[in-house]
Amino acid sequence: MKSLFENIYKDRRVLITGHTGFKGSWLTLWLEHLGAKVAGYSLSPPTQPNHYDLLNLSCDSTIGDIRDIEKLKQVFSRFEPEIVFHLAAQPLVRYSYKEPKETFEVNVIGTVNVSDMCRITPSVKAIVNITSDKCYENKEWVWGYRENDPMGGYDPYSASKGCSELVTNAYRNSFFHPEQYGKTHHVLVASARAGNVIGGGDWGADRLVPDIMRSAAKGEKVIIRSPYAIRPWQHVLEPLSGYLLLGQKLLEGKKEFSGAWNFGPGSNDHHQVITVVKNMQNFWDKIDFSIMSDDEEKPHEANLLKLDCSKAYIRLGWKPVWNSFTAFEKTAIWYRNFYDGTNIISCQNLSEYIDSAE
Repeated sequence: MKSLFENIYKDRRVLITGHTGFKGSWLTLWLEHLGAKVAGYSLSPPTQPNHYDLLNLSCDSTIGDIRDIEKLKQVFSRFEPEIVFHLAAQPLVRYSYKEPKETFEVNVIGTVNVSDMCRITPSVKAIVNITSDKCYENKEWVWGYRENDPMGGYDPYSASKGCSELVTNAYRNSFFHPEQYGKTHHVLVASARAGNVIGGGDWGADRLVPDIMRSAAKGEKVIIRSPYAIRPWQHVLEPLSGYLLLGQKLLEGKKEFSGAWNFGPGSNDHHQVITVVKNMQNFWDKIDFSIMSDDEEKPHEANLLKLDCSKAYIRLGWKPVWNSFTAFEKTAIWYRNFYDGTNIISCQNLSEYIDSAE
């Protein structure tokens, strides 16, 4: 573990916004194993149960709203982070239809607040803004989106993530331009876009895997809304390894890694929703499902979305470790262990992932 990422994170002060969320809690766990000094700024865990509380992490945790600039300023001033991973967000497409104003405030103004705190905090050397594959203008074509494709977004969530990318790019151009690195500033900025991530510990509303697992735990059938929608599926540790590798390069002062990056699964790991459910049934026999009638009204959701990760493969040297079927297996077994015996196997999953990577 200590040799990962050239040991760059040992004793580093790392601030994670959104550390109580699904991806944030996994990232906090990994960084603590890497020997980092981790602080988190986030709302309280959004669900009960939740992965963050189950892990019993030791990070310096502040509960606060990313829109509260004064409270955020206090954390930056006190902790003096060297690198910031910005994950705090309103992360749900369907919720964004109900609360569009909140979604834009959290995802856009929240990014502005974090970027501005980094601008005025001398200790900060690197920023990684985590957005989403939904930031692209999705034309539902069969090939993957590249980092230089236009931002867009049909729904409020997707549009807010496109806006977050534009905010990051504006701050990079205006205050942290790579060509001025080491002359007028000492901060490198990147953004990371990942596809659908799955893994143990997610209980978010209106997400496929949490819906499957909640229903299985109750002995009920999960209702599948869009069984034939195609998504990129990857275990949560896959993009996190990309974020950490990207952070390493920025901390090393390699300005060529400033910019936007896609972290998605391989071309063979884009599957229909129904394939996910049926594969998870192989590892937990309590999983059962039914398909929502076409007559029921549903908000618009994309049917096809792919990422082209050639840039990360070639320039960053990153590539996926577990294919989607391994991700389905690891995820289903995590929840089966939790509901059958309240066993939390996240550290085991992390060790297994690192072994597979080696």
